[in-house]
Amino acid sequence: MGYWDPRIEEMPKAELEKIQYRLLKTLVYRLYSFSDFYHARMKEAKVHPDDIKTLADIRLLPFMYKSDLRDNYPDKLFCAPQSDLVRYHVSSGTTGKPTVVGYTQKDLDLWTTSLARGLTSCGIGKGDVIQVSYGYGLFTGGLGLHYGAERIGATVLPTSVGNTERQIELMQDLKATAIACTPSYLIHIGEAAERMGVSIQKDTLLRSAIIGAEPWSETMRTRIYETMGVRAYDIYGTSEISGPMFSECSEQKGIHIWGDIAIPEIIDPKTGEPLPPGEHGELVMTVLQKEALPMIRYRIGDLTQILDEPCPCGRTHPRIQRISGRVDDMLIIRGINVFPSAVEHAILGIPELSGHFMIEVDRKGSLDDMLVRVEMAPEALSDKINDLINIKRKVEHTLKNALNVAVQVDLSEPGSLPRFEGKAKRVIDRRVF
Repeated sequence: MGYWDPRIEEMPKAELEKIQYRLLKTLVYRLYSFSDFYHARMKEAKVHPDDIKTLADIRLLPFMYKSDLRDNYPDKLFCAPQSDLVRYHVSSGTTGKPTVVGYTQKDLDLWTTSLARGLTSCGIGKGDVIQVSYGYGLFTGGLGLHYGAERIGATVLPTSVGNTERQIELMQDLKATAIACTPSYLIHIGEAAERMGVSIQKDTLLRSAIIGAEPWSETMRTRIYETMGVRAYDIYGTSEISGPMFSECSEQKGIHIWGDIAIPEIIDPKTGEPLPPGEHGELVMTVLQKEALPMIRYRIGDLTQILDEPCPCGRTHPRIQRISGRVDDMLIIRGINVFPSAVEHAILGIPELSGHFMIEVDRKGSLDDMLVRVEMAPEALSDKINDLINIKRKVEHTLKNALNVAVQVDLSEPGSLPRFEGKAKRVIDRRVF
């Protein structure tokens, strides 16, 4: 497969590391000088920009956490004035506070360039029709892939999520050759097509899929190819670092992290100490050129490893293995991050409930299904069916607003849900990826 920018993508490792060091040094000086948050954090860690003498000295810098974004909501961490911002994206937060990310035009250009490299490495380019079936709006998926696809000269079909039969019709009529969506939605499309009497493999031109935003496995990749004739490529990103940003190449041997854009590290999640290539640990990212919301050593919470051996495609940038899990208890439901703590925060504000709850996650067909069992407060019990229906609707509405995803609610009697002496185990996840 071809390259978007071979001069950068095939750059010798030593030359790439020189660029990384220069960008890191510039970033550290800028944040130490102009960000109250980073200045205070670095002083607390007793580190000064002058202490960063080599690329390895990045480990002297303090970590940044998801809680920092929540505690500085909405824009106290921004390092660009509002007049320089051209877009916001917002994702759900752990306790009801969303994560707000601002973008300058340079930030968007960098994001688009990263995706242009990735899509090209998957063999997608001018002449392809890409159906973007990630959500458009406050979340980053749809617009990110949209601009990346346009940058490489492909034709974009911005279908977003839902209205699946219409999506299949458009896939046929407009001759889509690639799709970007969650893996579960791609399988759902395949099942819906079968019910319509349409074979994705025989009746469409779809041959590539850029999928991510939720866990998936090699088994699922094989299933997608065998049932649909579509090669599935893994894509990775988080809303904090700019949404879907890094992808596999045609070799499908790990996700390329463009070294001139970000520096990945793997640390021991318990000690915070760096781990060598090949060892599993928590992914930490430093985004080198972001203007609006820079990130130094951001602890993402995803578990993976750095692959040190060269990729057969010839690209020299670092790669990470498929994400194998999470450090925390975050769930991913239909591409949306859901924290049990956000469920707790939402239901504690409902006087008809006791505050005890359980979350049950399953997969019905190809789509995730989340049930929240909530325990009623004794004083809210009623023998009137309409009262219970109204409470259930109230809880469903509250949770949907808090989590940005619809869930089912089951009202349980007072005292019926489990109590825990140690760490509460409130999640039962029956999905198999």
